[in-house]
Amino acid sequence: MMKTILIPVFNSELTINSLVETIIGQLGNKDLQVVLVNDGSKDGSDSICLKLSKKYPSVITYINLAKNFGEHNAVMAGLNYAQGEAVVIMDDDFQNPPEEVTRLFDEMSKNQYDVIYTYSEKKQHSLFRNLGSKFNELVANFMIDKPKGLYLSSFKCLNRMLVKEIIKYKGPFPYIDGLVLRCTNRIGQIRVEHKRRDQGESGYTLRKLIRLWLNMFFNFSIGPLRVSVCLGLFFTFIGLIGSILTVIDKLLHPGIAIGWASLIIVIMTFSGVQLIILGLIGEYLGRLFLTDNETPQFVIREVHKDGK
Repeated sequence: MMKTILIPVFNSELTINSLVETIIGQLGNKDLQVVLVNDGSKDGSDSICLKLSKKYPSVITYINLAKNFGEHNAVMAGLNYAQGEAVVIMDDDFQNPPEEVTRLFDEMSKNQYDVIYTYSEKKQHSLFRNLGSKFNELVANFMIDKPKGLYLSSFKCLNRMLVKEIIKYKGPFPYIDGLVLRCTNRIGQIRVEHKRRDQGESGYTLRKLIRLWLNMFFNFSIGPLRVSVCLGLFFTFIGLIGSILTVIDKLLHPGIAIGWASLIIVIMTFSGVQLIILGLIGEYLGRLFLTDNETPQFVIREVHKDGK
């Protein structure tokens, strides 16, 4: 069975060479494809990946993107070149141990899963990254109907059928887990070790995490629109009750004037709700415009495979 390991690469000149050498050393070079996608790295990752592709021409497919498009876009680029019956997606920093890759491939071959996610008892991320992941999980439960207890790890294995379905998506804002969950419910999980990052720094900044959440919110769910409808109904109900109470109070106490401050508060509250709803609608319309305008999901500068 042909197997593919897909690694999005971003500023990982300190780790990518040893990671690839370790993977090939453990799995051999028979029926193995390693897809490296350089997502606009600003260090020496490009030259290292290029050397690896020349050293292992029958194994490595190296895709160099024209600029940084984000991890999920880079993964989409790699999936378009993945040839294996099973495709493992993993990070470039050794936090996903290479020895766990074999377990993922074995688990996929023994079961009828379309995707196998991994989880760890303790993740060796920073406090900020762990909090971000926790928030992401809570939101995913509501927005994209994620099965309860499923951890949407970036370290996972997809079968060929699922890869073919995912790459049909051509929009500029891909969210891999959203695409997975809308295609299948044959989902497995295995527990793996998660190691501490020894070299380099995480490429996930607050800005990138927010961008990822927005992709989930607006590209794979109409939940925000439903929330805005509920907010509108709620505040309309509150306003109706408040109006009735005000009229009753005025009838019972004719001498009491309705205060200017209360009027301003009501105006500001309803104006805020209206702006939130308009912002949500604007975000959806903006993304539709960018999609219709054929904003690229990724742009490939060059591809190196088979020694070329």
